[in-house]
Amino acid sequence: MLANCITSRIPADTAPQLQRLLVHYQHDPHALLQILREWQGSQGWLSPDAMSQIASALGLTLAQVQGVAGFYRFLHTQPVGVYRVLFSDNVTDRMLGAEALLVDLCQRLGVLPGQVSSDGLVSVDLASCTGLCDQGPALLINHTQVITRLDAARVAEMAKLILARVPVAQWPPEWFEVQDNIRRADLLLGNSCAPGAALAAALARGADATLAEIKQSNLRGRGGAGFATGRKLELCRQALGAEHVVVCNADEGEPGTFKDRVLLTRRADTMFEGMTIAAQVLGARRGLVYLRGEYRYLMESLQAVLQRRREQQLLGANILGHHGFDFDIAIHVGAGAYVCGEESALIESLEGKRGAPRIRPPFPAEHGYLGHPTVVYNVETFCAVAHIAQHGGAAWAAIGTAKSTGTKIHSVSGDCERPGLYEYPLGTRVSQILADCGARNTQAVQIGGPSGVCLASDEFERRIAFEDVPTAGAFMVFDRSRDMFEVARGFAHFFAHESCGFCTPCRVGTALLVKRMDKLAAGRGSNDDLDVLFELDRLLHSTTHCGLGASACNPLRDTVLKFRPAYEKRLQSLKFEPGFDLDAELSIARHMTGRDDAGAHL
Repeated sequence: MLANCITSRIPADTAPQLQRLLVHYQHDPHALLQILREWQGSQGWLSPDAMSQIASALGLTLAQVQGVAGFYRFLHTQPVGVYRVLFSDNVTDRMLGAEALLVDLCQRLGVLPGQVSSDGLVSVDLASCTGLCDQGPALLINHTQVITRLDAARVAEMAKLILARVPVAQWPPEWFEVQDNIRRADLLLGNSCAPGAALAAALARGADATLAEIKQSNLRGRGGAGFATGRKLELCRQALGAEHVVVCNADEGEPGTFKDRVLLTRRADTMFEGMTIAAQVLGARRGLVYLRGEYRYLMESLQAVLQRRREQQLLGANILGHHGFDFDIAIHVGAGAYVCGEESALIESLEGKRGAPRIRPPFPAEHGYLGHPTVVYNVETFCAVAHIAQHGGAAWAAIGTAKSTGTKIHSVSGDCERPGLYEYPLGTRVSQILADCGARNTQAVQIGGPSGVCLASDEFERRIAFEDVPTAGAFMVFDRSRDMFEVARGFAHFFAHESCGFCTPCRVGTALLVKRMDKLAAGRGSNDDLDVLFELDRLLHSTTHCGLGASACNPLRDTVLKFRPAYEKRLQSLKFEPGFDLDAELSIARHMTGRDDAGAHL
């Protein structure tokens, strides 16, 4: 009956394949992003006709559907190549030669970057960090597969395979190998608990006592903000609402971060267990994982783990819907939007909308997914929750520092001998991590990604902790051969590209930041430009709607203060220097007036 009702609302001329997709999602407009992703996966792009039919079937306006389709980088409202190649454009990929490899591939395929080949076979472009910094250069192919450790030989062979129209599934399997590269393991990476063990401990303890253990642990969120995990869970539990929701933020989009990728590969059971324990505390029935679009290749393995948990018995019920409450988890896949790492933007995306951050308050713990009280933690935090439920809050609190308890996983990449994952107790010195990863002649470390902090060599004795150097997990190493101005300029381009455009200070400010940085890069800078950059920093930090704009100038501020010679060598004068050739701008006027004498030139 439900299927018949849904089908009756789909236009009669809708393609049968699209009809089946709409019926599968039960005509739910909140599934719009998933519907668009899956339809594009089968058709290659989102045609105006398809978007019109989807809008009509879901009871949405065409403008709403087009607005969502135009927001996400991995959705295409214009035809793209049958082979869609996206090179990772993080600074670590560029340090490994990604730019030259992209140019080489384009030349072999006869296509310009950012364009589609004349026969529609291939398009080559850039993506933001793909979460593979420890084994780059890397790329995405058709948004569903990743290729690691690119070199000239692989690029040459790839071009031949594309020109021969060989299906991606038949390409050399070693190209798609993703290594975990766990270099130092501790509580989370080094211990694998049996599925259901932490949940059994939580059930035996009871919801109130489990919450007390999490609060006693003093665990703070591992996504960067560092809010007290137990306090957030308590606030959500106290919020009025007929339903509570548990959301895992697996949108690991901060450039240089890849720890959650490995946890999703190695510790998916632990992550789901942590979500289920949070649901036990809240009495929640619904769990959602927001998986970043770049990690789409992990979807099948995650679904397999979920299915095993639905079938595995614990105290007479499966370990997702066990005694006391009925709980299940669904996985939603993002479509390439860095801003969706912010929890309210992530919730907007889960609801099938553009991922624009919400005005807060109210916070998600009070008014989150579909208006329900919602707790949002990232992958590492949920793994920590499971560990605490099994081993107790006191054991977790005994590690690290008083204000920063437990361990933290670091994604180490850049100029070092052994890139990969390093898990340490919080309070560990930066110099210790550099020594362990084999860094030599280090000039700077970018901690926490572009939105974090850049440390110079005289700061390497500082400690990774919320009270000193907080981090979401990225640890990018730069030796003395690197130009820190170019590092900051690359990050400026990243923020301008990823701005959601909701607020004018961020939308315009990040573009102006890029314009000034590019002017300096072209050798046309002056002290006036540095003054303007500092003014943009003050503007963005104090007026933008969300954290993206507020942190967009962090790399600029740190590198100007700590590596000022990298900027000063690009200054042409101490006063104003135009960003363009003023005399050349008068050429049209000279042509129209027929003048070319000295008085017609500047």
